[in-house]
Amino acid sequence: MLKDSRLYNSIRITALFVALLWLIKIGEFLSGVSLHTFGVYPRELSHLSGILSAPIIHGSFSHLISNSLPLLLLGSALLYGYPRARYLSLLIIWLVSGLGVWFFARESFHFGASGLTHGMFFFLFLSGILRRDKRSIALLMIAFFMYGGMLLSVFPSEPDISFEYHGFGALGGLLSAYLFRSWDLPPARRYSWDIEAETDDNVAIGDAWKIDEKDKP
Repeated sequence: MLKDSRLYNSIRITALFVALLWLIKIGEFLSGVSLHTFGVYPRELSHLSGILSAPIIHGSFSHLISNSLPLLLLGSALLYGYPRARYLSLLIIWLVSGLGVWFFARESFHFGASGLTHGMFFFLFLSGILRRDKRSIALLMIAFFMYGGMLLSVFPSEPDISFEYHGFGALGGLLSAYLFRSWDLPPARRYSWDIEAETDDNVAIGDAWKIDEKDKP
């Protein structure tokens, strides 16, 4: 078992979510029923609910495979590094990516967890820049080293890839990183000379108080 229980729990939660996606895809394959209509279809009120369901639907096993590892790594990093902001950030990424696709994307069904992965990457990326503490910078470097290509995949590339989901997921991640930039900050480091200075001040105040008491008539 991992010694850091928070890291262990972060990996476990993310792995359970990825496992859920696989169960959905396997169930879809075994039943022979396509779930693509549960995706987001832009500007169609009947498919507005796809904002909630689209990230858990995938068009093929290769599509799911391409999203599984980024979900596991980036999701674990976000859950571990930002325990206060993590769930609100994921909610914002989920909703902003879906709403953005519904309002502005091309007329086609959009689905898949790539909006989430891009949102998490851009959250980690901007958080590291804004916070600049050791933990945030380390997570930024890991995310950039593994998935730095996401900086470019928000632009159109292949016609069957929803760059809109990538782009609005990234927007949700950037928005979350900015809104929660003051959350989960590490405690300020206190140096020995700060503690000594506080002690000296308290002694000086105490002595002055005693002198004042003696001088009272």
